[in-house]
Amino acid sequence: MIILQLAIILFAAKLAGSISVRFGQPSVLGEIIVGILLGPSVFGLVTATDTLASFSQLGVILLMFIAGLETDLDEFKRSGKASTFVGFGGIIFPLVFGYMAGIMMDLSSFQSWFLGLMLSATSVSISVVALKEMNQLKTPEGTSILGAAVIDDVVVMIALAFLMSFAGGDVSLTSVILKKVLFFAGALLVAWKAVPFILRVFSKLKVSEPIIAVALIICFVFAYTAEITGVAAIIGSYMAGIAISVTGFKHEIFEKVETISSAIFVPVFFTYIGISSEFSGVIDHLWVIILLSVLAILTKFIGAGLGAKFAGFGWKSSMGIGSAMISRGEVALIIAALGIEVNLIDKDLFAVMIVVILVTTIVTPPMMKWFFKDSKTVVSAENSQSI
Repeated sequence: MIILQLAIILFAAKLAGSISVRFGQPSVLGEIIVGILLGPSVFGLVTATDTLASFSQLGVILLMFIAGLETDLDEFKRSGKASTFVGFGGIIFPLVFGYMAGIMMDLSSFQSWFLGLMLSATSVSISVVALKEMNQLKTPEGTSILGAAVIDDVVVMIALAFLMSFAGGDVSLTSVILKKVLFFAGALLVAWKAVPFILRVFSKLKVSEPIIAVALIICFVFAYTAEITGVAAIIGSYMAGIAISVTGFKHEIFEKVETISSAIFVPVFFTYIGISSEFSGVIDHLWVIILLSVLAILTKFIGAGLGAKFAGFGWKSSMGIGSAMISRGEVALIIAALGIEVNLIDKDLFAVMIVVILVTTIVTPPMMKWFFKDSKTVVSAENSQSI
């Protein structure tokens, strides 16, 4: 059955992606929408299974690995100020206004802060594809977006641990912070010393595609280690890509891994977002969904956008960066699932948040397309020096 499902998904995803591009939108938008049509909510041709979920997870891991391979490390270093401003701006606004929304919904103080944290999450896997299609991934804007996503993930997860420790959850804040510090310190050390050595050793093996194989091993190990230390797997795979990007094997690995990913895993990831969406009970909470969706979009757009403006970007670039940070994706889903597990949210709010997360995911590509339309590197020479 899985073989037929994959055939249906790949055919529908490529066709829908092409149609989306013809209408002037990124292909990812068509892939998500066709996933909704294929899934149980509409035609029911494909169901969300554990196998498809695994394919989807591989897709997003490889997507962020490729983004890392394409990252200009020097530009990444220069974008530190912008990434910090964008990351914190994109956290503070959703957190504060999400808390206020929770209070207005008669949630407890802890539940309200949890709602704010869910709205503060960011997943730029959607944005990466849109940036690539618009040739913006290697620009100061694109690099700042990726750096801000790393900051967002780390800060939100630490804040979540802090909240749960006060809410009575079995969580040690010290342990959470220590794990993340150890992950980043270890990842940087391995990236600096071990990755180039491992690639050179494997390049001498007398087997087919040894370099591609070891690159994928590095990617998966980084992703797994990130996940077990409380950092999103996509951050780990992105760091693995950056580590390899400074070696002489970068171009060979990029070309072949992108071919594999674009052919099967990445389309499955985006289509699976639509397939796994649940819309039961939506009508009963329609106004809550609308209000939280608007809140989720505006707070991230304004907060991250103002952060970019304070860092020296022009208004149009700042709005493009703000729009790229809107998607909550799998990071918010993980937080929501944790919330229902420890009774910080109920099933109704969980169902509402699933739809809100989907809405933020769908609106991100067209908003980026609009603000980055006909865009060039719009940071002045003076500002680019300060970023």
